[in-house]
Amino acid sequence: MAAHEDYIPANDADFNTWFKNLVQDVNAKTSGSSPIWNHIPASEVTLLNTTYAAWYTAYSPTLVPHTPEVTVAKDQARIGAEAVVRPFVGQWLMWKQVTNAQREADGLHNKRPRRDHIPAPTSIPILTPRAGRPRQVVIPYIDESGLAKPADVHGIEVCWAILDHPPAGIKELINSSFDTDSPLTLPFDEEDRGKRLYMAGRWEIEREGIKGPFGEIVSTIIP
Repeated sequence: MAAHEDYIPANDADFNTWFKNLVQDVNAKTSGSSPIWNHIPASEVTLLNTTYAAWYTAYSPTLVPHTPEVTVAKDQARIGAEAVVRPFVGQWLMWKQVTNAQREADGLHNKRPRRDHIPAPTSIPILTPRAGRPRQVVIPYIDESGLAKPADVHGIEVCWAILDHPPAGIKELINSSFDTDSPLTLPFDEEDRGKRLYMAGRWEIEREGIKGPFGEIVSTIIP
């Protein structure tokens, strides 16, 4: 796997296979009287299992002829699943308790030799959201410098929320999506059409867990 590629498969079927394998491996390595991975709290393992179950419940109906609403539910479930999986991988599977061979078996990036003093990004991403297809918001992004992304940055974290008032701060943007190749596309439910979506982004050096400052909070109407 090339270093610039995202470790999470883009295709839903591939994502399901990868996610299932990850959950099974985590379960195997955290169970028993002498678990191989004893640094992962049981609550985190439970959350990972619950998240996979929710994803598969929404994904499996799309394997047969289905309505557009089923696809929307699946897309929302995937957003929720990735919002749990990425922090789990970053916090529990990228450090010394997990070997490179174990990470490779789970389809994860191995840690590259660390360069000293990789600085956190200092610039901010500029988000220019626009309407996509119905129930879809497309969010192109670019660095304030005019570059696609700053050096060493792997991707962008966009925090967002549907609100009936401007947020007082980033903490009100309770949802999080990660993307590596502009634009980011967010799907929504039919009932969300006409509501206002607020969002802000920050650059992230994923392999190091280093994040930059958030840019301006912007908004758009969900079409």
